[in-house]
Amino acid sequence: MDNLKIGKYIQNLRKTAGMTQKELAEKLNISFQAVSKWENGDALPDTGILLDLCDILDTTADKLLNGGSLAGFERRLMQTEDVIAGFKYMEEIGRLFGENNTFYTGMIEGLNNKMNIDILEYLKDPMTREVMYAEVLIQGIMNGRRVDMDEVEAIFTNKHMVETIRRYISKVGEEKENKE
Repeated sequence: MDNLKIGKYIQNLRKTAGMTQKELAEKLNISFQAVSKWENGDALPDTGILLDLCDILDTTADKLLNGGSLAGFERRLMQTEDVIAGFKYMEEIGRLFGENNTFYTGMIEGLNNKMNIDILEYLKDPMTREVMYAEVLIQGIMNGRRVDMDEVEAIFTNKHMVETIRRYISKVGEEKENKE
């Protein structure tokens, strides 16, 4: 843990909330000197007040103790069901906002331009939909996320996509071993 990074993050959140060190200290029933020590990197918040501190500063303990970043995100499990839900939510935006809404059309146009596809057409076909699910999982794998292959095998009907995902997991694992 980087005490100084954590301290700067606490200081930034406190200032963003428009509080002085004294005001934050009063909310936590501690001395302003304790807050000063955190912000200078001389000490860390006591575990007994950590959750209250996070509530006051509108952050999570994980994010606070990583100085504002979510260090564990890359190693987290990426669930196939979440990927599928993400595509369903994307489709729901058109229904909720209206298919002519600028936010929705901008999102769809942006995806079409970036990926050089017609995403709405791809989503209509179960085979190309599954290819898009695989693409999201592969991008996650390449960014350090983990994927449960048992889950992939249970959900995917396209065995070629299952094998492609498996190859990427192996490839990223080999690259990681070579770096170490």
